[in-house]
Amino acid sequence: MIFPKECKFVGNAASSPLGNKVYFLTEYLIHPTEGGFEVLKIQPKDGIGLMREIESVELVAGPKDIALWSDEVNTHDRAGLVRKALSTQKRCTIFGKEDDHMTFICDPDLSTFETVHVFDITPPNPSLVDTLTGLESLGFFETENVVFEHHIRDISKLETEVYPCRAGGFPHTLDRDIPPKGSRIACCRTGRQICHENYGYDFEFEDICPITQVNREPFIARCCRAENSGIGMYNGYFGAVVHWGANPKTIADAFFGMMKEWREQND
Repeated sequence: MIFPKECKFVGNAASSPLGNKVYFLTEYLIHPTEGGFEVLKIQPKDGIGLMREIESVELVAGPKDIALWSDEVNTHDRAGLVRKALSTQKRCTIFGKEDDHMTFICDPDLSTFETVHVFDITPPNPSLVDTLTGLESLGFFETENVVFEHHIRDISKLETEVYPCRAGGFPHTLDRDIPPKGSRIACCRTGRQICHENYGYDFEFEDICPITQVNREPFIARCCRAENSGIGMYNGYFGAVVHWGANPKTIADAFFGMMKEWREQND
């Protein structure tokens, strides 16, 4: 896959006021022709000054192999751009407009991105998944070259009589009702503790904590017990755990810290 790291390495060759000169950082040119756009790999000559003569030119993709993405994109959302490029079913896709930053992807391949597994539950909304998806769309993880694989457990499908809280829209919940003796309860360690401290032990529990679902690495998950927050091994797998109500910055910090340690361990 050819995907320039930054737009500053891609030049727009729609005009050439200085003739056969390009900006010294330029590695690729998007060049309009009568038949459509072509993408060129170029090598500026050594020298001084911002504008340099071109040493060599190599065709990367011609008009027949190129799709133009017409909608506005965030060029910092690298994984998102690769998905878009794959959807065109063309070998090369150009993003951006002449009056804006432009880039391209040739031979798109998501396998070059590392997969991070996200463990969450619903209902209510899987807030960890939602936060990471929002940050990803903003290009927040551009430097990490990762894709997220979401593992969202739908606890409404469990065959239980009582659920943890009313926010999920359940008719019987621990934060509102006294659970009947012998009932089957969907909850985590905190819910079990509430039951044991207040109602006794005559219950059956279905553990819904995302940490208990972790079975792949690297991962990020959320948990309602603050003492479980951190970076390390959980269920024999390496990842990060954030508190249930963690804000976007805390989640992002945990992700970057986890990836740093993960890659240091696997270099």
